[in-house]
Amino acid sequence: SSHQQPIALVPNAPKFTDEQWEKLGEGLNTLGKKAKEKGIKMCYHHHMGTGVMTPEEIDRLAEVTDPDLVSLCLDTGHLHFAGGDCVEFIEKYHDRIKHVHLKNIRQNVMEHSLTNELSFKEAIEAGVFTVPGDPAGCLDFKAILGALAKKGFEGWLVVEAEQDPAKANPLEYAKMAREYLREITGQ
Repeated sequence: SSHQQPIALVPNAPKFTDEQWEKLGEGLNTLGKKAKEKGIKMCYHHHMGTGVMTPEEIDRLAEVTDPDLVSLCLDTGHLHFAGGDCVEFIEKYHDRIKHVHLKNIRQNVMEHSLTNELSFKEAIEAGVFTVPGDPAGCLDFKAILGALAKKGFEGWLVVEAEQDPAKANPLEYAKMAREYLREITGQ
């Protein structure tokens, strides 16, 4: 994968062959079966710079894995960064989503990162990610959380910022996210 290396994130992300997809599916199904036997739900996290990054790659992962053994994590920031739509993802995979990472995107930084082929680390340091409730972010969390609620989602919602703490005070951004989520969810 390219997400841990100092190279352009998207152009260097791996592209799996049919054989690799088959092996990935078999391996994840095996792990999912072992997890299920222990009473654990296994969730796969799609991620920038990996072979399961884009909506099309997530679709392929869903095809090669057993939904009873392999659940999905929705990471709102990574999905948008990779060209996906969070509400569409929820509509399509609501029965498989068991974990959600609420991460916002600064659209202008994302576009700069993609245009200039920044590495993942460089994109993060430039401030591509932020928290829900940050006015600089572009994601519509009312729509995202509304879609999850409409589908009866009952799993974990984890707020992630992935920001440089020297530029974005963690406590300030944690409070911003908490206040915003309390406002829009009533919780």
